[in-house]
Amino acid sequence: MIIDAHQHFWDIGRFQYPWMTPDRDVLCRSYLPGDLRPLLVEAGVDRSIAVQAHQSLEEAIWLLELASTNDIIAGVVAWVDLASASVADDLSRLKKYQNFKGVRHPIEDEPDDAWMIRPEVLRGLAELERSDVPFDLLVWPRHLEYISQIRDRCQNLRLVLDHIAKPPIAEGTMDDWARGLESVSKLPKVWCKLSGMTTLADLKRWSPGDLRPYVDHVIKLFGYDRVMFGSDWPVCTLSGSYQDVVEALRDALGPMTEQEAAKVWGGNASLFYQV
Repeated sequence: MIIDAHQHFWDIGRFQYPWMTPDRDVLCRSYLPGDLRPLLVEAGVDRSIAVQAHQSLEEAIWLLELASTNDIIAGVVAWVDLASASVADDLSRLKKYQNFKGVRHPIEDEPDDAWMIRPEVLRGLAELERSDVPFDLLVWPRHLEYISQIRDRCQNLRLVLDHIAKPPIAEGTMDDWARGLESVSKLPKVWCKLSGMTTLADLKRWSPGDLRPYVDHVIKLFGYDRVMFGSDWPVCTLSGSYQDVVEALRDALGPMTEQEAAKVWGGNASLFYQV
């Protein structure tokens, strides 16, 4: 089974999305399961993991209800307020839904680079660990230095880096990102999503070759056992189609054994999110 480990839905009639700006006009409409289904069929993808795009429990419930009526959605990575005293109750509420598979917070937007290691946030992450709920890390390279402190506090919490930790692909540089990623890759129970790369490249002139050095570095560090394919649809439409993203990753990955490909294209996501 091929699983897209990272895509989004949003409904502009239901929620307001502060990041939805005029320069991203292609994104300024609703994207729902009916829009995704034919793209999955065309690309030969079986199911997907829907990831939060709005910081509210209301969106979490909406996504979980979408999952309950759309068989293409294998799981939902929702938002909860990790700094809240009610985080344990919030998790209990979400865990009543069988498709609740993870939590994400957009750390990349926090003004405090050390947000993830604030005492109240670490307490929230410890609640995730107790509930066996994994955490998606949406970070820039400058945030990588803090992840070891999460691992020290929450030794069994499964972590995954979204969008390979967002290196500056458009600039063609790797150094700071590569060093930070190497340190994180040595930590146990940390995975990495091969996602979001085409929108980190030059939106108009990117090619699979631009992604290859970054994919090579990720595979060198994490191997084929701790990486997973993600489209980042519909954000990826800023740079191309769903099919473009799939083909670009196949090209950037290069030859693999059947077993390696099965892990990257679905097996690892199934294991990580327990779907």
